[in-house]
Amino acid sequence: MSRRNKESASKSITSFLKSTFRIEENPKKGFLALEWVMLAYLVFTLLLVLFTYTKVVNPESMIWGRLRVVVLTIAMWAVYRMIPCRFTMLARVIVQVILLGWWYPDTYEINRMLPNLDHLFAQAEQDIFGCQPALLWHQLWPSAVVSELMGLGYVSYYPMIVLCILYYFVYQYEEFGRASFIVMTSFFLYYLIFIFLPVTGPQFYYPAVGAEDIANGIFPNLYDYFNTHQEALVTPGWKDGFFYHMVEEAKVAGERPTAAFPSSHVGIATVIMLLFFHDRAKKLFLAFLPLYIFLCLATVYIEAHYLIDAIAGLISGVIFYFVLLFVTKKLKI
Repeated sequence: MSRRNKESASKSITSFLKSTFRIEENPKKGFLALEWVMLAYLVFTLLLVLFTYTKVVNPESMIWGRLRVVVLTIAMWAVYRMIPCRFTMLARVIVQVILLGWWYPDTYEINRMLPNLDHLFAQAEQDIFGCQPALLWHQLWPSAVVSELMGLGYVSYYPMIVLCILYYFVYQYEEFGRASFIVMTSFFLYYLIFIFLPVTGPQFYYPAVGAEDIANGIFPNLYDYFNTHQEALVTPGWKDGFFYHMVEEAKVAGERPTAAFPSSHVGIATVIMLLFFHDRAKKLFLAFLPLYIFLCLATVYIEAHYLIDAIAGLISGVIFYFVLLFVTKKLKI
């Protein structure tokens, strides 16, 4: 790098840091739109817990957990009000993104009270495709290379979310609130669906039924089986692979028998790709395009989802994006 380029880069970094920590002249006074969405979801699910208190397995833990989320959200708002700058604004958003890891398994605590619906979705899969793609795809593509590409695609979901938030913060700050709102609201829309549609997906349903019965097209109704069972299939693929182990670690860390239909992995990734395309983030769009394709395929390959889950994730992701984009324009977010 030439001296002139180094000086230019140094000035750009200095300018960015100054703008990041510069005190805002007109700071936002109330909660962010995405924080209001989270609080609305919190209140709604809290009411569900209270009305089903005797049926929920861990009601006290769920109530206190929500109280901690409220306290943390207020604390981050207070920090921003004391130091109103872009950095503390970013901190508020990142905290809500991190909390998604707590909200996800919480859907299981509610929907485990309802009868499982996997027998209907597995049968629909069989009727539409004449087979169980999740049972066959990894057998048709057994190579280590394919396994690692699927694993790479699946784990790219998490950095895709973070990089999306950071991209808008660094390069398109004027759209930061809008993009964050669309991504976060999409998550909570999926979580609402998961609460009332208890589908666990092949990774939990197949071992509960047995591979032989599944292969023979036998899909029994398991009723409330997953209220007390969380045994999952070992991820298929090349077991010595780096990305294979990353997928396994992610499953162990936070996976529960919930959230199969529609695939939020496919849905949220679709929302993010549409954001990149809409806002002309060409390099990010092209960089993530192959990973996005691998991710969509991987959801079925690793037996996390039925193929209809992935298709529904794609369709719902497109719908959520355009509806929420319209909402942001109307509300001027």
